[in-house]
Amino acid sequence: MASWDIQPQGVQGQLKVVGAHAEDLGDVLSTLLADLREAAQAAGTAVPGSQAITPPHGPVVAGNTLRGPAGAPLLAQTSTGPVGAALAQYAAARNNDFKAMADRCQAAVLGAVKATNEYVQGDLEAAKNAQNAARAVRLDALKDVGGKQR
Repeated sequence: MASWDIQPQGVQGQLKVVGAHAEDLGDVLSTLLADLREAAQAAGTAVPGSQAITPPHGPVVAGNTLRGPAGAPLLAQTSTGPVGAALAQYAAARNNDFKAMADRCQAAVLGAVKATNEYVQGDLEAAKNAQNAARAVRLDALKDVGGKQR
């Protein structure tokens, strides 16, 4: 039979470490999206001299409603030109990957918590069963077996 020795306090400590790393990942993804947004805005358009023209010319990424981890748009709707459009497409294509990373981190942490709680409950149930079994033993019946009663 397999033997387990899980220390719930140790699991809790490791989950704190994992949580800190997950927060770091969230910060990095937010920074990446902010940098993409800035790059798209700074890229300009394909029309020479269009930076001084209002409104800007060139392709506009229309209807960009994709949201990042903090709820901000992945790229500003004013992103124009081929570079801005390409960055918006890149962010849109990676949005599911970014969400999957966050979902996997959350699922791993919650799974570890649930497994540890089940382990602790199993230990408590085994201890309860052992106590009930000990109470059921009749000490007067044991003295006939040949051992000394204490």
